[in-house]
Amino acid sequence: MKALYCGAIAFVLAIASLAQTLSVKNHSGDREKLIGAWRLVRIDSPEPDGKPSTTPQPKGMLLYTRDGHMSVQLMYPRAATSQSNEYVQDGYEASFGSYDVDQATHTLTHHVQGSVTRDLLVGKDLPRIYQFTADGHLILRSARADEHWSVTWEHY
Repeated sequence: MKALYCGAIAFVLAIASLAQTLSVKNHSGDREKLIGAWRLVRIDSPEPDGKPSTTPQPKGMLLYTRDGHMSVQLMYPRAATSQSNEYVQDGYEASFGSYDVDQATHTLTHHVQGSVTRDLLVGKDLPRIYQFTADGHLILRSARADEHWSVTWEHY
């Protein structure tokens, strides 16, 4: 009986060790690099004629949690507060939800659960192409062919 009890304990410990190893592997690589708070460095968005945008740069923060949640907030300067689009309302952008990472294709998808623009984004999946630079920055670009912007972030 004692041998059976010891065998059961060894089995449980082996399963726990395997689960921890798999958990570490699932959070390794690019997904792990995303975790934490990011400060907005700049947004590059060309005008329709292809020239660089003259819109003042906003302030912003992007958060990724280990359990798969994200949140982004951007506030444009007063000179640009009238800016509104699918992402921005009166110079303010805010959304939250969950995210997935496909390391093979360098695609990060935000699954929007809430947004300052409400129905324009809520329920949408927003695929982003991501890149980590040698100096530690994160660059996100839209995967949509009709959007030509990129956003550069740095860890706080």
